[in-house]
Amino acid sequence: MSCEATRLMLATKRGEREAYDQLVQQLRSKAYALAHSLVGSREDAMELCQETFLKIYRARESFRDEDPFLPWFHRILRNTCYSFLRERGRASERSVSALPPGADPDEGDWQIHDVEAPRPSQDLEQDERAQLFQKALQRLSAHDREILVLRHYQELSYKEIASTLRVPEGTVMSRLFHARRRLRESLPSSLLADLEPGSGGEAR
Repeated sequence: MSCEATRLMLATKRGEREAYDQLVQQLRSKAYALAHSLVGSREDAMELCQETFLKIYRARESFRDEDPFLPWFHRILRNTCYSFLRERGRASERSVSALPPGADPDEGDWQIHDVEAPRPSQDLEQDERAQLFQKALQRLSAHDREILVLRHYQELSYKEIASTLRVPEGTVMSRLFHARRRLRESLPSSLLADLEPGSGGEAR
């Protein structure tokens, strides 16, 4: 998928609008999963995804041909979500001592304050297991949410996550270990198997 996304972005950069449409179609659901995990609201997540896709189109000339696309896209999406949360007073920067293992102090981490619970109608529309994961994710920091979504929702390999976050694979493994531990503390025992190292596929 990474190579195909890069190919489509390079075609978009050359002015092929159809390639851009295909790129949006290919990444829409994965982008939404991450945005939703960070901001909580379905409507806000959809708007932030649309804003992100518009940003990459406007910035297409700045995309470097030799770079993979997905890490570039991920950073734009993540920063768009963080900006949204900060503007609304829903994110506060954590101290350096509170950063997850292997985190870059220059990037920081954010504690997200989810101010609205899902409405009953939304609860009925969502799968029960997804609801439980979402509620547990909402208790975690931005770094923890991000890496868990990349691994368990988007099913990226350790190598792909390392490329996306621009960290060593060992750092990915360390962050996942600690993020899973914190998430496990908020989950019922019936869902703990989903967080075992072998779930969702092993590192590739």
